[in-house]
Amino acid sequence: MSDRPLMLLDSASMYFRAYFGVPESITAPDGTPVNAVRGFTDMIARLVTEHRPRELVACLDLDWRPAFRVAALPSYKAHRVVEASQADQVPAGVPEEVPDTLAPQVPVIMEVLAAAGICTGGAEGHEADDVIGTLAHRAGTGPVLAVSGDRDLIQIVRDEPQVRLLYIGRGLNRAELLDPAEVAAKFGLPAERAGAAYAEMAMLRGDPSDGLPGVPGVGAKTAATLVGRFDSWGELLAAVTRPDDGRMAAGVRAKLMAASDYLGVVEPVVRVVTDAPVALDRDPALPRTPADPQRLDELATRWGLESSVRRLRTALDAAAS
Repeated sequence: MSDRPLMLLDSASMYFRAYFGVPESITAPDGTPVNAVRGFTDMIARLVTEHRPRELVACLDLDWRPAFRVAALPSYKAHRVVEASQADQVPAGVPEEVPDTLAPQVPVIMEVLAAAGICTGGAEGHEADDVIGTLAHRAGTGPVLAVSGDRDLIQIVRDEPQVRLLYIGRGLNRAELLDPAEVAAKFGLPAERAGAAYAEMAMLRGDPSDGLPGVPGVGAKTAATLVGRFDSWGELLAAVTRPDDGRMAAGVRAKLMAASDYLGVVEPVVRVVTDAPVALDRDPALPRTPADPQRLDELATRWGLESSVRRLRTALDAAAS
């Protein structure tokens, strides 16, 4: 990207990958695992070094399973919830896949961000995806670079204004920088509206990991082909009830009609919100020096993060200059 971007981090996506990518043998002096903290801090240092953002926001999940999405589709992420009676150490409502040794590291990550002066942002009742979508929408003409391992955020990719996704689903070393042309080529979607079309394809094919059933009998290839024949989701839905619309084969129309209840509610579940009530804890400008250097040093010593904090400080200083 030619201009320095606003960088938006999908924090949970990153610290989950840090947790599983860095050995749990990485511990604080007292033996407490800090692999996620170390990995997350190192990831930020590398991203800042490589992309030199003008602004940086670590976006947070203030609600990982928002009520408005559950009201539209009760199956949304339902399989990720465990009841208190099912697990002694996992409270009701907590995502089932959060490892016991990761949860205590998240507050430490937040403390490191605060001491370093890195802005965090969240929106009550919304996921980090919605925070990213909203901040990208607000960014105006400046370039935006979102960083996530969540494919749902492919839908925000566009050219005017420029929004890109650094997809880290296979790790930072194998990250993919996605623009509309890349999205169109990878998924067989129209380049002129590749991001929006990706969301529509996802609605049709479904996503078991998020509890989205999709339309039975409609896979990714059929969904992409179908989406490419229409200019919008509304136009596609309208064609379902119009047998004379030749852009939709009779067999596909029958499958979509059978799933009409699902199709009628899925859009707000899949679409990233662009007007969430996002609150930032500080100016998002990339800090050159830590907001609280003494506290950052204390955290580095307490948790054995000296090398990671040193790399972060070096990266911030170099990028902000």
